[in-house]
Amino acid sequence: MRFSRAFIPTMKESPADAEIPSHKLLVRAGFIRKKASGLYDILPLGVRVLLKIERIIREEMNRAGAQEVILPIMHPAELWIESGRWDVYGKEMIKFKDRHERDYALGPTAEEMITDLVRKEVKSYKDLPLNLYQIGRKFRDEIRPRFGLMRAREFIMKDAYSFHASDEDAEREYWNMYETYSRIFKRMGLDFKAVEADTGEIGGKFSHEFMVIADTGEGKLVYCEKCGYAASTEKAEQRKPEIPEKREEGFENIEKVYTPGVKRIEEVSEFLGRLGRDEFPPEKILKLLVYVIDDKPVAIAVRGDREIEETKLKQVFRRKNVRLATDEEIEKFTGQPKGFLSPIGLRIPVYADYSVIPMVNFVAGAGEEDYHIKNVNWGRDFKVKEFVDIAEVKGGDPCPKCGAPLTEKRGIEVGHIFKLGTKYSEAMNATFVDEDGKEKPIVMGCYGIGVTRVMAAAVEQNYDENGIIWPVEIAPFEVIVIPVNVKKEEIAETAERIYKELLIAGFDVIIDDRNARPGFKFKDADLIGIPYQIVVGKKAKEGIVEIKVRRSGERFDVPVEKVVNKVKELIEG
Repeated sequence: MRFSRAFIPTMKESPADAEIPSHKLLVRAGFIRKKASGLYDILPLGVRVLLKIERIIREEMNRAGAQEVILPIMHPAELWIESGRWDVYGKEMIKFKDRHERDYALGPTAEEMITDLVRKEVKSYKDLPLNLYQIGRKFRDEIRPRFGLMRAREFIMKDAYSFHASDEDAEREYWNMYETYSRIFKRMGLDFKAVEADTGEIGGKFSHEFMVIADTGEGKLVYCEKCGYAASTEKAEQRKPEIPEKREEGFENIEKVYTPGVKRIEEVSEFLGRLGRDEFPPEKILKLLVYVIDDKPVAIAVRGDREIEETKLKQVFRRKNVRLATDEEIEKFTGQPKGFLSPIGLRIPVYADYSVIPMVNFVAGAGEEDYHIKNVNWGRDFKVKEFVDIAEVKGGDPCPKCGAPLTEKRGIEVGHIFKLGTKYSEAMNATFVDEDGKEKPIVMGCYGIGVTRVMAAAVEQNYDENGIIWPVEIAPFEVIVIPVNVKKEEIAETAERIYKELLIAGFDVIIDDRNARPGFKFKDADLIGIPYQIVVGKKAKEGIVEIKVRRSGERFDVPVEKVVNKVKELIEG
């Protein structure tokens, strides 16, 4: 490829609406252009990266025994009605009618489509197992598209679905896909973690997310460096504390304190500290919230420095309809004012997070405007219906498996695998006849990778003040040859020689043959992020060129005849 003929519209400034590095740099470096909110043109450099990502995915999926299909992006409504998701998927589904007034949707996911295909073809256990995948566009009408390719309305996704005669075989394939995904992301040169995750709207028995570690990630994860436990904070478990022996012996008498206008945990802590008596940091204050779960109110207690993870709350109560009560509902259900809620004498059940178990002589609301109570103790002063794991786990918390401190990071979800079970096969009557002659529902698994999201996540993990630093495995080009002055015959001829030799050797290479200032070319090369730069300058007449490693900034003077071997050595190293 010659830079002079390539469509690479680089920019000096970032777009005004870009908030994160990948959005800024992919636009500036000429990989993408915004068409409308959440919709992007993928330019030639972007296509090159995506094709390399897709090639790795295809190679590893095929190696694992999966087979590629292409499914329609127009989904007939009747399939989604049959699965029960047409009316519950939400406004993210883009629905429309064809000229015959039949209802369709642009596919946001493909469980219904693939199940319909397989149920028409699979009749016997002899036809199983199957693992079918596709790489194509998906459409979700995000309420707030943002962060460029990270949360777009149209995106490229690899989705795979496996079909099995038994739960045991489905679990075997689940772990086969776990290992396959691990190989995929390793080959892409990404720093990632596979973490236990919530199954969400897809459903299923259990799942893992593959998260690229990045400070700008929307998701959070915790992991244990000692035993290997890892989970998203939506799923991470707390280690349940032991109830202290003879805890009642340390109980102190309740004391009512006037706290005018003080409601928030931090305000209560600061106010009590100013009284000059005891210190009451947030971890010694009880946070009490009222939730409505399937139209029934419950009080949820958690330590003051902790946040409730609503995904875990839904799992604990096995309900989807979970929401915070309004101010009016709080007063109606409890007879107490918001901001001063007390667990004492509460007329709705109190569920307490594990973090409350070790708490002794803590502060809580008094159930009366402008008052709190000190030295409250569960068991003596109020009854806990059940202790449950509903708080968000943080770094430093003990690992639920081995007790070692957990490490907390932010991450970007790029892949997700699910053990679906028979959720869709039962709903859509996808059955097979087993060895015993009985008809049974097919057991399913589901495995997705956000292809365009991988491209953005790779940038979030690999950039500096000068631009992108692509992992060589998915870079648009492995090498760029930069003649500093194309008008000087010796420089131009040497650059052309190196360019052709690299092409013959099988390298993915571009030559910057533009008649432009060296500094301009160097800035573009750094911005685009090509891993290895071969600079052909004044030393060309001595048969020497410079190789610069984009990631480390290392530079090597190399004889022209040894350039190909040196590039090979650097890439393989």
